[in-house]
Amino acid sequence: MKKKIAILSLHLGYGGVEKAITSLANSLAKTNKYEIEIVSIYKLYEKPVFDINENIRVTYLLPSRLNPNRKEWKEALHNLKLIKLGKESLKSLKILYKRRKEMIDYIKNTKADVIISTRVFLNELLSEYGRDETLKIGWEHNHHHNDMKYATDVIRSVKNLDYFVLVSKDLKKFYKKKLANSKCHTIYIPNALENIPKTKSPLTSEHLISVGRLSPEKGYLDLLKIYLDLKNKKCKWHLDIVGDGSERRKLEKFIKDNNLEADVTLHGFKNSKEIEKLMHKASIYVMTSYTESFGIVLLEAMSNGLPCIAFDSAEGAKEVITSGRDGYLIKHRNFNAMEKKILDLTKDINIRKELGKNGRRKVKGYLSDNICTYWEKIIERK
Repeated sequence: MKKKIAILSLHLGYGGVEKAITSLANSLAKTNKYEIEIVSIYKLYEKPVFDINENIRVTYLLPSRLNPNRKEWKEALHNLKLIKLGKESLKSLKILYKRRKEMIDYIKNTKADVIISTRVFLNELLSEYGRDETLKIGWEHNHHHNDMKYATDVIRSVKNLDYFVLVSKDLKKFYKKKLANSKCHTIYIPNALENIPKTKSPLTSEHLISVGRLSPEKGYLDLLKIYLDLKNKKCKWHLDIVGDGSERRKLEKFIKDNNLEADVTLHGFKNSKEIEKLMHKASIYVMTSYTESFGIVLLEAMSNGLPCIAFDSAEGAKEVITSGRDGYLIKHRNFNAMEKKILDLTKDINIRKELGKNGRRKVKGYLSDNICTYWEKIIERK
């Protein structure tokens, strides 16, 4: 009889956590050893954003009418619509109550042999309501970035779980020390790359590319400032930014205010195949994130043969990039140093090709089939 594995998710929309969840589920399903269920609280879209193996069961705990209403609540507050604000506040409380109740009910009643949790509040519920015979695993995707309040919340949420999986060696070292006196075992398993494209970028097109959520921690306003300086230094390369989020209007304003409409394209959300096409048209990948737990997008860029440049403030970038071999890590968020490395790469295709070749070779070790074996060892308690 196959073991049943349940993976708890907030939603199955756009996001690095959601991509990692579907990738792991697909890998485990491919082994044909397990019965896999993804349990999503919210149903944001008619179907999951990322492709999911047809043998995986997807369960939504809340109907679409109870999706998060943060945007509506903020608009009512901003416009001082007090009646609407009251209604949205009540709806928000109802949603929070329902999501907690439905998840508790699921955890209490599921016959899953293994439950994998992917958020702090889900860790807490799994710790409190998971059955003794269930193997309980926490999976952390965020770097604490020296926010000790967040780190303390994480530690408290997982100390009664069986395993705690970290996506970086740095995080594993940190949490192992903090959880030394608990029953929870810390394990390092990096995020996985589902496949390596058969073809790669020829690195001849004068395009820079960056992919991610348009939110403050991703540093896209910094990227535009760096790009503006590059343009002022007579760099004629185009910048493609793929993704969407709360910062989009701010980025659009910067682009317009600095007459960059012809030089920068905000592509919005794109699926994996569309991103791959854009990466094949690019020759350098640039990451300006303030923080990253792992940086799966760097693996994707490397798999397409792109040299990668990132600030080392993005902790996950240090996990992926070997500076000088497959890309460059820029210290102290030094804009001038970042600009110089980009300019150097724009002028030398041979260096681009050497870095890209090394990166494409490196990512083979991160393929999902290889990473899945580490998960199987935990699941089988080996």
